[in-house]
Amino acid sequence: MIFSSILRHDTGGKVFLSVLTIVTILIPYLNLALPVDHPLYISTYTVTILGKYLTYALLAIAVDLVWGYLGILSLGHGAFFALGGYGMGMYLMRQIGDRGVYGNPILPDFMVFLDWKELPWFWQGFDQFWFAMIMIVLIPGILAFIFGWLAFRSRVTGVYLSIMTQALVYALMLAFFRNELGFGGNNGLTDFKDILGFSLQLDSTRIGLFIASSVALAAGYLASRAITNSRLGRVAIAIRDSETRVRFIGYRVEYVKLFIFTFSAILAGIAGALYVPQVGIINPGEFSPINSIEMVIWVAIGGRYTLYGGVIGALLVNYSKTFLTSAMPEIWLFALGGLFIVVTIFLPKGIAGLLSKNRSAK
Repeated sequence: MIFSSILRHDTGGKVFLSVLTIVTILIPYLNLALPVDHPLYISTYTVTILGKYLTYALLAIAVDLVWGYLGILSLGHGAFFALGGYGMGMYLMRQIGDRGVYGNPILPDFMVFLDWKELPWFWQGFDQFWFAMIMIVLIPGILAFIFGWLAFRSRVTGVYLSIMTQALVYALMLAFFRNELGFGGNNGLTDFKDILGFSLQLDSTRIGLFIASSVALAAGYLASRAITNSRLGRVAIAIRDSETRVRFIGYRVEYVKLFIFTFSAILAGIAGALYVPQVGIINPGEFSPINSIEMVIWVAIGGRYTLYGGVIGALLVNYSKTFLTSAMPEIWLFALGGLFIVVTIFLPKGIAGLLSKNRSAK
């Protein structure tokens, strides 16, 4: 009953969640139940790639929520994604214990190498999974809240706000490259062993991470759709279309923006936390401004103001990237740019808009 209420008039969302459910059940079966030589067998490597794509899809939903429904073109959501990833990376590093290269049960290898004598205060507690999970939600949320509070109360909008979000992610990238900050510097965090006591090398653990990514994607979609269907969501759309008019009729625009922007950052942080154990590393490169720009391209190609369009764009672009960077690495960026131009000119509402148009025509 709750789901049907949330997905009312959302045919695309129903199709997306149905497909996601089938995939979530089918992929583990094809990996664990079938022999390696079976034609339908899916390798653990492929499962890991698919799990990574699902985290990108959740990230795309977060971007679409603020861009498509609130009108904020964020070029800094990579910051929240990376902070969530670092939170998970810190937990995974603490789980290594004395199995590291230097055998120190408390200090990660990079701290021993840099001759650190004790664990920094901000690493305390990350040996506990529950604490790490709280920080994964809290840190991106607090950063987004502070940034949004200052920006929205000052009524910074449009291209100026976009530039500020990109400056934020760039500043964080420069900071995390510094060894003295205590996050591994240029090399970042890697060499993870296990999560919740389960080895990250086991096929079953990879399947578990894939399922967790799928569940998080479905939950993130439903939560975002619940917001967009609510009165708050309708006010957000009104702000996107005419912020001055919404202010004039008495709404506190900055509060609406602040809530949705902060919630979006939390979704991005969760996506980053699920991404890290599947790829096995987190470094300052994840803060790169180009990553945040790519996220916007996913949503533009898939179709903003739909939520599921961002999922389509994230999956399509990243699958193309995986294929082209291995087959024809020299043309990848040209292909991405060309795809973005074609979609902008001929499909202003993205792939989701085209699918919706075809469905309406029938």
